[in-house]
Amino acid sequence: MNILAAGGSSFMADQLVQFLQYTGFANVEVGHIIMILIGLIFIYLGIKKEFEPLLLVPIGFGMIVGNIPFYPGLKIGIYEDGSVLHILYHGVQNGWYPPLIFLGIGAMTDFSAMLSNPKLMLIGAAAQVGIFAAYMGAIATGLFSPNEAGAIGIIGGADGPTAIFLSSQLAPDLMGAIAVSAYSYMALVPVIQPPIMRLLTTKKERLIRMKPPRQVSKLEKISFPIIGLIFCAFIVPSGLPLLGMLFFGNLLKESGVTKRLSEVASNAIVNICTLLIGLTVGASTQATTFLTGRSVLIFALGAGSFVVATFSGVLFVKVMNLFLKEGNKINPLIGNSGVSAVPDAARVSNNVGREYDKNNYLLQHAMGPNVAGVVGSAVAAGILLAFLK
Repeated sequence: MNILAAGGSSFMADQLVQFLQYTGFANVEVGHIIMILIGLIFIYLGIKKEFEPLLLVPIGFGMIVGNIPFYPGLKIGIYEDGSVLHILYHGVQNGWYPPLIFLGIGAMTDFSAMLSNPKLMLIGAAAQVGIFAAYMGAIATGLFSPNEAGAIGIIGGADGPTAIFLSSQLAPDLMGAIAVSAYSYMALVPVIQPPIMRLLTTKKERLIRMKPPRQVSKLEKISFPIIGLIFCAFIVPSGLPLLGMLFFGNLLKESGVTKRLSEVASNAIVNICTLLIGLTVGASTQATTFLTGRSVLIFALGAGSFVVATFSGVLFVKVMNLFLKEGNKINPLIGNSGVSAVPDAARVSNNVGREYDKNNYLLQHAMGPNVAGVVGSAVAAGILLAFLK
């Protein structure tokens, strides 16, 4: 009886030891803790600070999911063939989600501000300098191939879906770092851009009041996505997956006869894809592959490209004003909105402007280069894809 009892106790002890070996506590490493803390910071910024909560909360939670330590050799979550996360991650790996998000963006976007003052499109184009600056910077390090440098460069456009789309085509191994970097800087627009805007402008420039935008006709609104698609796609056919869906979504909105389709695109489709991208991209940032010197360098290059994009937009407006008559000048504070973080960058323009004149509302003007930046980043992605693919 004592022998049986002793044998049973030994068996239970072995089972307890085996159970403990399989717990996260027994397999945790410093990298896991760091990534979980980063995930918690993302969630904090999304909830407490309301920095792009629709992006940072899913990404932050995904980081926690992806960095739960497990016993070596045990395949779980995104790594397990046939698992839900593994299947959903195919949409990121193969670039399915970004075009669907662009469809929703098109259905939500009003291009009236840009159409009412077409020269604002030039600001959106100028801000794309950050993309090519980061590309050249990545090449200069000697640590990245041209394809990888192209995927890193797109971070400067502050456009998460475009970054995912391009990295899925050019640098799949770097997709996690590139996507998290792009979404992080999108969320930090209200933190990064205002100091640069104040640095580059004088008080007199910040007080410039722009003429109210003219009324855009319905014919112009309907014609734009059709003409825009043909014009842009003929220049960069490789950007068609993004540009085609963007302009199609906008046509659904502006036609006035496809309201149900427009509502589905701008609500259900874009929300579902945003949710899935955030969770699966976050879960793909395992410490073993994410906490590397290359990832840190990608974040640094991304920050540099974003700063250059903001500089370029603001300085370009200042140059434009040299050739514009008094009364037609543009407030340089809207130059920051040339990046495609819609509508946060435009809100930053408006908020900084109101710090100096509470009755100067720049939002309606800043939306022009802001939506132009969306098109510009997609065109830039198409150019990089054409040269590098």
